[in-house]
Parts: sequence; C-alpha cells; structure tokens
Amino acid sequence: MKLISAIIKPFKLDEVRDLLTALGAHGMTASEVKGYGRQKGHTEIYRGAEYMISFLPKIKIEVAITDDLADQVVEAIRKAAYTGQIGDGKIFVTPLERALRIRTGETDDDAL
Repeated sequence: MKLISAIIKPFKLDEVRDLLTALGAHGMTASEVKGYGRQKGHTEIYRGAEYMISFLPKIKIEVAITDDLADQVVEAIRKAAYTGQIGDGKIFVTPLERALRIRTGETDDDAL
C-alpha cells in the first residue's frame, strides 16, 4: 500500500478528484494548507498599503491506495494539477505499513 500526498492549487481540486474517482480510488482527504516553495509568496495592496504574502493558500490531498494503482494515481494527479505555472505543487509517495477500517475491523488492502 502507498500513501500519496499532493500539494496542489485550490482551483484544481475538483479535476484531481474526478480523475481519481475514475481510476477507482475510493477515498481522499483534502485539507486547506498554506506554504511556500519556489513561488516565495507575492505582494498585495490593501487600502493603499503594500504588504507581503509569504504563505500561499494550497490544498493538500492524501490518498491511500494499493501498490498496483500508485503510478496511475500519481500520473493522474500530475495531469489534473498541471497549469505550467510556478506553484503547481508537489506529489509525495510513501509506503503505508498498515490500514484499519474502524467500523468493520478490515485491514490493509481490504480497509482501503
């Protein structure tokens, strides 16, 4: 099993979700996060005063999947989140040692 975490632009969430659903990913967690990377933030003007926005709003999605779907899910996220502009995000793939469905007690692949 793999845990795929991706940081994407907020307006790309629906596209990513639609592609993952089509691939057979049964669930996803999405969180509103803030961060910076090469984008380094930007400046905005509010009531005539200019100020620096260091942390930009992003969406972090997490998907637990079986090993055989990992490459397809990573590629689907990459395609759906791509704009060609700086700040498109990152995808991280980590091994998932164990999963347990609380309601039924199912474990590992069955719990996904």
